[in-house]
Amino acid sequence: MDIGVFIPIGRNGWLVSTTSPQYNPSFELNKQTTLNAERYGFDFALSMIKLRGFGGQSGFWDQNLESFTLMAGLAAITSRIKLYATVPTLVIPPAIAARMGVTIDSISNGRFGLNIITGWQRPEYSQMGLWPGDEYFARRYDFAAEYVQIMQELWATGRSDFKGEFFKMEDCRLEPRPQTPIKLISAGQSEAGMKFIAKYADYNFVFGMGFNTPTACAPTVDRLQKASAVSGRTVATYGLFMIIAGETDAEAKAKWDLYKSGADHEALRWLTQQSNADTKSGTDTNVRHMSSEVSNVNLNIGLLCGSYASVAKMMDEIDAIPGLAGVLLTFDEFVSGTKMFGERIQPLMKTRQHVVQSLKAAE
Repeated sequence: MDIGVFIPIGRNGWLVSTTSPQYNPSFELNKQTTLNAERYGFDFALSMIKLRGFGGQSGFWDQNLESFTLMAGLAAITSRIKLYATVPTLVIPPAIAARMGVTIDSISNGRFGLNIITGWQRPEYSQMGLWPGDEYFARRYDFAAEYVQIMQELWATGRSDFKGEFFKMEDCRLEPRPQTPIKLISAGQSEAGMKFIAKYADYNFVFGMGFNTPTACAPTVDRLQKASAVSGRTVATYGLFMIIAGETDAEAKAKWDLYKSGADHEALRWLTQQSNADTKSGTDTNVRHMSSEVSNVNLNIGLLCGSYASVAKMMDEIDAIPGLAGVLLTFDEFVSGTKMFGERIQPLMKTRQHVVQSLKAAE
């Protein structure tokens, strides 16, 4: 099982609450989180991008760093862990994103990958005059497909003359090219999103689901595997989970109950309003999942809540999901959370004993 961390690039991480840990993003916070992850054998770190937050009393995601710049800084101070930035395709032209990717590939010595997002929150882009109109909701994966083809042409050959509906290249050049293939990740769960991932991405991540139901995302994983089979490609899937742990199950549950008691309803209403603006993409999308009323204090990310032993057991259950390559983890507190995972949970996991032994041998 691969383990990744979804680093805290936005205010308050992934808890929309006034009683959860309150913090603003900084390079120092993300540096310590990523260095912890590397120290404890995590396989990758991924940063999102958000251009406008949800407001509310907690100011959820109102402060956010820029993903490429952050990952370039982290690439310079790490040596092993794989690093993924996120590109907002409506904001950065594909040839520029390709060049930025090559730059971080050089800084990291081949440890860079890229997460592709299409954009779903209209005010992020309309505030800059970059929203192409609501018809984009139905065409965003067509747009992304052209975007990715251009990047892949430039990375592979150093040149693109791509002519499409959304982009037209004219002897576009890129040198140097990446020293290793730059892998792509995406998180689409709609039918169009799944088809896009199956054709163009190397990895995708899907939402874990529910409270202490580690295998509930299995049907979604299966959907992607079937879509990949149709395209004749192999795409690895990662499940997205939040860990809230303590010495005992009761201690961890008390933390979760505290966070739920401070749910920022104003920010959550904003999320729901924005998700409802898209009437074109169907009901099975990440943003609809985030804004449903199951447990949206943590954006409905699958929650593993319990003692260190309980969480380790659930992590091993996740590893048994057919087609799942690993997990992308979030925490209520990231610096202490990555340390806690490395020292208290991972040593109890059957599926990570090779990592534990490797770390011991390196001491």
